[in-house]
Amino acid sequence: MLEVVNLSKAYNVGPLGKEKFYAVDNVSFHVADGEIVSLIGESGSGKTTIGKMILRLIKPTGGKIIFNSVDIQSIKNRKEYYRLVQGIFQDPFSSYNPIFKIDRIFEMIREEFYPAITKEEWSKRVKKVVEDIGLNPSEILGKFPHQLSGGQLQRLLIARALLIDAKFLVADEIISMLDASTRIDVLNTLIKLKEKGLSVLFITHDLSLGYYTSDRTIILYRGSIMEYGDTVKVFKKPLHPYTKMLLESVPTTQKVWSNSYISLHGRNVLPSFCKFYDRCPLGDSTCKNVSFEKFEESHFVACVKVTGEGEHVA
Repeated sequence: MLEVVNLSKAYNVGPLGKEKFYAVDNVSFHVADGEIVSLIGESGSGKTTIGKMILRLIKPTGGKIIFNSVDIQSIKNRKEYYRLVQGIFQDPFSSYNPIFKIDRIFEMIREEFYPAITKEEWSKRVKKVVEDIGLNPSEILGKFPHQLSGGQLQRLLIARALLIDAKFLVADEIISMLDASTRIDVLNTLIKLKEKGLSVLFITHDLSLGYYTSDRTIILYRGSIMEYGDTVKVFKKPLHPYTKMLLESVPTTQKVWSNSYISLHGRNVLPSFCKFYDRCPLGDSTCKNVSFEKFEESHFVACVKVTGEGEHVA
């Protein structure tokens, strides 16, 4: 479905813009048909930048994004690309024109993408899709966006993607602004659509949400992948010190919150060293020219300290 190959995005910084800051640095992964892949990391790790490049909102500095065996930068008909690839973002209220009612917003999709379909046939399709995402068309259509909740608006954005017949969805922090009771409804909607063949890149900083929704997980730090693989394996047996830090940072009711991985150690991150070197309690001169190693089937890590048993060598 979608493959990201050595993707990078650099910005000019410093005096006169002579220095380069890599928001995304040589990232590679793939998302298969009917698969949800979570992209997890701290704020500023490059998650949203990757999503924007997939959606062609910003241009990569290097690398390729391949969709259905085609480099997306070579696709001249953007409308056809967006018919297959859609994005949903954090704030649902800013994704709608406030002067249009919901049925008018859906009608604009017909006018733009499917002008040959009659209004009557389109109306039936809209009602069916709205029902598929767990909403009542009679309570939703005909209302303005401000009359609906955030959870309803997010599910309607998913409905929009279904009406366009999208095959790939970039879901960027789509439930971070929703209350707890609404989040599960949106997540369950995604999971049901995944079972029907929709592929999703689920961007989040919330570990529990990534574990609940995804088939595979990518752990991102400072624009680089630290660990990736089967979600259960990454969460149950984390290998990279950064992944362990993330998981141990989640407060629980069973123990007092304490974590030795949190503190900064004041090292400089030297060229070719692991991005996590300055924060890692195990970092030393061997943490150089780190490459991905296969620890087990469907589980990879970029750390020279991991032994064959999954333990770390000090």
